[in-house]
Amino acid sequence: MTALILLFACLLLGLLVRRYARPPAGTVQGINWWVINIALPALVLQLVPKVQVDAQLWFPVATMWITFFGAWGLFALLGRWLGWSRGRIGALTLVCGLGNTSFMGYPMMQALHGSEGLTLAVVADQLGCFPLLASAGVVVANLYAGGSTDAAAIVRRILTFPAFLALVLGGIAGALGGWPTIVDGVLGQVGATLTPLALFSVGLQFQFKLGERQAGPLALGLAWKLALAPLLSLAVGVAAGVGGLVLTIGVLQAAMAPMISAAILADEHGLEPSLANTVLGAGIVLSLATVPLANLLLGG
Repeated sequence: MTALILLFACLLLGLLVRRYARPPAGTVQGINWWVINIALPALVLQLVPKVQVDAQLWFPVATMWITFFGAWGLFALLGRWLGWSRGRIGALTLVCGLGNTSFMGYPMMQALHGSEGLTLAVVADQLGCFPLLASAGVVVANLYAGGSTDAAAIVRRILTFPAFLALVLGGIAGALGGWPTIVDGVLGQVGATLTPLALFSVGLQFQFKLGERQAGPLALGLAWKLALAPLLSLAVGVAAGVGGLVLTIGVLQAAMAPMISAAILADEHGLEPSLANTVLGAGIVLSLATVPLANLLLGG
């Protein structure tokens, strides 16, 4: 309960600072740099060596693929039927196909299921969601913006991402028996900064501004991201015989709020930025209720 309260408190603090204070220019960028390049790799380095190899570990990764490619197929069909622009289809595919499985997923899974849940959340994020952002996400952004895709650049982006390098190094450390106690302790302390800083950053970046004729796409996008994608993931998991905490974390990560980086990617490519940011903001707020509710329904 304390961890969940910390999550809400840091998010609220970010909202209050955004509304009433004047943080220095570059505050968000500085915080995000620390989270992505220092805290996240440290957390991955600490947790990955402790991952217990399990035949069901494919499932949290698969739910990320289900969520992304399900969104792409759904919004491409709806867009053709409803006459949406390519920008709108691309924006909804990105923000409703990619979840905030690190900035919000890590602290929420830790709050709800402790270190074991956090470890599984790392698997879903680092082996599922992030590679999708860096590969299929870039392809979608360029495709719907009318640009070209550079396969070499995509591969280079994945291979040089700090958390991916930490994932590889952590796997090697795990195979060799794990980190010495003192190293594990240092990594844990540095990684612990991720939760408060990530949620504070989310609060600082929060936006909600509904444009003309965006209510329908907003509702459809959030219906997929917060309800239909996790339900489909649950059905796949149950049909495949997946159970226990692996099933729960996989479904909850599929139900996570839209990814901040996906909205940024949509902005950079001119894919209806106002809709992308509105879906992001509304999804973050709603997920604070829908994810814990889904956890209860799953028996968490």
